[in-house]
Amino acid sequence: MAENQLGMEEEPEIIYIADDEGNEEEFEVIMKFEVDGSEAKYMMVAPVDPEADESDVYAFRYEEEGDDIKLFVIQDDAEWEIVEETFNTFVEEEEEEDGK
Repeated sequence: MAENQLGMEEEPEIIYIADDEGNEEEFEVIMKFEVDGSEAKYMMVAPVDPEADESDVYAFRYEEEGDDIKLFVIQDDAEWEIVEETFNTFVEEEEEEDGK
């Protein structure tokens, strides 16, 4: 998530993901993280579309090749549990910080 620096927020990272019909949709990268003991990298994204449900967050495993990013759908239940636990921990920490 963007960090505050001298009261200014960084520009959000935006990526474009093609839907099943080939139409590109705009998503904001909420967070990126790696899992300890693994080389796997994960990304949580949310739609930028103002009509989208604010609770829509999607997770992908990704690989970087230069400036290109390849996204992979998480299909393994054990892998999904790790991603979900990491995201929930992040949300809890953000809520605690906001409550201070």
